[in-house]
Amino acid sequence: MNLVPTPRSLRRRPGIFLLPRRRPLDSIRVVRTASATNHPEGYALTISKTGIEIAYRETGGLRAASATLRQLLREYGRRLPCLWIRDRPDFARRGVMLDISRGRVPTLKTLLDLAERLADFKINELQLYTEHTFAYKKFKSVWKGWGALTGAEIRTLDRRCRELGIDLVPNQNSFGHLRQFLEHPRLKKLGELSEPYEAETKDFLRRPTTLAPTHPGTLPFLRGLYDELLPNFSSDFFNIGGDETWDLGKGQSRKVCDAKGRGRVYLDFLKKIHRQVATRKKRMMFWGDILLKYPKLVRELPQGVIALNWGYEADHPFAKEVAQFAKAGIPFYVCPGTSTWQTLIGRHDNALANLRAAAQAGKKGGALGYLNTDWGDGGHPQPLAVSWPLFAAGAALAWNSQSLEEKKIRAALSRDVFEDPTGQMADAGWRLGLAHRRLGIKAPNETPLGTALAAPRPEDRELFCRNGLKWAAQISPQKILTTLKEIRQQRAALNRAKPYSRSGKLLTGELDLAARMAEQSCQFMLWQQAVREGKSSVAKQMAKRGIRELRELDKDFNACWPLRNKGTPKHCSPFLKWRIQDYQGS
Repeated sequence: MNLVPTPRSLRRRPGIFLLPRRRPLDSIRVVRTASATNHPEGYALTISKTGIEIAYRETGGLRAASATLRQLLREYGRRLPCLWIRDRPDFARRGVMLDISRGRVPTLKTLLDLAERLADFKINELQLYTEHTFAYKKFKSVWKGWGALTGAEIRTLDRRCRELGIDLVPNQNSFGHLRQFLEHPRLKKLGELSEPYEAETKDFLRRPTTLAPTHPGTLPFLRGLYDELLPNFSSDFFNIGGDETWDLGKGQSRKVCDAKGRGRVYLDFLKKIHRQVATRKKRMMFWGDILLKYPKLVRELPQGVIALNWGYEADHPFAKEVAQFAKAGIPFYVCPGTSTWQTLIGRHDNALANLRAAAQAGKKGGALGYLNTDWGDGGHPQPLAVSWPLFAAGAALAWNSQSLEEKKIRAALSRDVFEDPTGQMADAGWRLGLAHRRLGIKAPNETPLGTALAAPRPEDRELFCRNGLKWAAQISPQKILTTLKEIRQQRAALNRAKPYSRSGKLLTGELDLAARMAEQSCQFMLWQQAVREGKSSVAKQMAKRGIRELRELDKDFNACWPLRNKGTPKHCSPFLKWRIQDYQGS
């Protein structure tokens, strides 16, 4: 029985119930009662030889029971097994946050489909991480080359999310991560800095991304964004971001930071943002990474704000960090991630460990919520198909922090998402997410499979994927060939999948495209090795084949793009052309 999340208590009983073909709903008895599981989303589901009964206290419990019943119906059809389930979640708020600002802006159809399927895994919160990709009327020149979600699209999505029991939480980074805005001629003056500067590690440039908290135009700018964005959402919450304010204290606010300290200046500006949020009758969420560096200031946070405690590695110290917020009486979420970014096909071993650690620390520390984040660093070339196994795993742990069965996850994905009765796609996708281990490299936030192909041009000195061109010198040819063989085996398995829906076929095609790009990472590293070893004839033949395959891949990627995304793929896959240029220069 492949139920995701796993119910807290389930007992099989002898026999089956045959759901009638005519008027099947007449066989379901729904009872709202104070004797049901004592939790807003608690429920009891009983299937006997004579019918189905759902007992619940509040609407959330009825929704959860209905999600469980839908999974049972998809698995067993009309011949339902007799059983008894008593269930409730560990976390009140169980969310997914999808990055829509690094290259991919999903179409409304894609987002509606995502919400529908997440609801079946009992997810009740959705955030769309936004920097510049809401269609702000005054800033069309900022987002027009990227695609953007309109207010009308958000309102449609919000209505459907409410029907599904999902809180669509507005999300607009409001301090750091505003590079595209701060490159706009009218807004450049609002940046803490106006020019790029050398990063601490000397291997990339940091571009201006952080608002100057001391500039008189900063708060009016944010007020304008909020006044246009927030009326499209019915949620009582608002995530203002506030993470990774790298530039703070290096430019316009240097003097005040020197006098008061960067932590104090950060907190003072956060309080100003909070007043704007409170005026609009929203409860503020913010990323907690900066204030964790200044633990004495945590107690000064405004009452009611929610700290989002994020970390994405298997060994991230969630337990230590959540203790700081808990001790100060600050409500908090734990926020792990899917580990799909800068990987092309996933880093599932790290993701699963990270998701588990967050669930366990969050449950023990009393977290209000569990937010599974899916980022798009480096242009967001990886598709949703790569993230789905980790969405499902995160949903399972957010409901029941002690239960995660990988076999059940794959079976539920085959049934409910990929709609592939062969199970080949789920199994292949899972194994692709582990293929990077054959290279013998462990690095935070990336795999060589993700960054070798997607590396920026050296002269651009960009942050994301910047390690990509160095991996070939650290991995043996044999390990690369073994990895290449594994990827090809899983592509062959994908070709044996038989999804019966348009959505399943699209997911299969997306995953195969991602696997093809990972293949090209291997081929490119082998070519780099041949060039370094002076094997010019071999290198030229490899380059010729690589150019042909990358051009075909670029054509197919562009054809697939509008099926899921707005805008163009120009921010997502320029590296395909960069690698062609590398080959041509050999």
